[in-house]
Amino acid sequence: MPLRHAGTMPPTMTISAARHRWTGVLIAAALFGVAVYWFAVQTVTGQTIENAALRGADQVSPDDALAATTALDTITVYSLAVATLVVGVIALLRRQPALAVAGMSIVVLGQVITQALKRFVLPRPELVEVTGNYAHNSLPSGHTTIAMTILFALLVVSPYRIRGIVMFVALAWAVSIGAYTVTAKWHRASDTLAAVAVSLVVACAASHFLARTGRVRAVDDGRPRVLRTVFVILITLAGGVVLAMGTLLTVAAWQHRPIDDVIEWDLYLGAQSLASAGSILGAVVFWWTWRRLETVRAQQV
Repeated sequence: MPLRHAGTMPPTMTISAARHRWTGVLIAAALFGVAVYWFAVQTVTGQTIENAALRGADQVSPDDALAATTALDTITVYSLAVATLVVGVIALLRRQPALAVAGMSIVVLGQVITQALKRFVLPRPELVEVTGNYAHNSLPSGHTTIAMTILFALLVVSPYRIRGIVMFVALAWAVSIGAYTVTAKWHRASDTLAAVAVSLVVACAASHFLARTGRVRAVDDGRPRVLRTVFVILITLAGGVVLAMGTLLTVAAWQHRPIDDVIEWDLYLGAQSLASAGSILGAVVFWWTWRRLETVRAQQV
């Protein structure tokens, strides 16, 4: 078992602090999802901006549109089942059946909640005049939920020493899926942001379960993780920059009337940036909640 070095927090306090983080992030994510739904779906301004951004996506080059659709088409019921099984197998190879259940539950419950919200719970009132696909509710995005919950599940079930590698490999894919849903006009930016919120809720709930059942312990091997720290700082800065760009583009474009092709394109770029920023920052937040924590069998704690 790793030794505790001078100046570090006692293990019991570390786990208690982590449980508070998961509770706080869960509540904040739920409130964020509600706020996104209210503004984007329940206000004229929100619906107008997002419908214009969808029309702006019509200006995407055929090659970019094809790349987006091709990437999204790789997510099927079968590929989702395989990814979920991979999460479970990783945990079972670590001889942790409860971890397998928790990791797979993140992916499964994420979809159950997303599809229930989209199909049965969240209405989309007709506040502006639209036709066709613009009129139906698509919040939250199922594809984005799949990408983010798989990322979160892999972070939970992976050993501490390779978590940085997992984050590096899986994050780019998860972020691209969220952005591609906007490019392909399958979803609005708000759909991706709500999906990130759902993913954080289920991932934090699963993490809380693992901690409460004695399957999480503090890790302090005394060695600085320079590359991991630099990586997290860089992706956090990248997420902040993309968020600022998306916000500025959207606000600046909204000041102009009438909404023409140029404004629609700017709103599309803003929407895609916000979708990417939501995925990046959501991943960073969940990564932070697991800082220096390891999943173990209950009797090893």
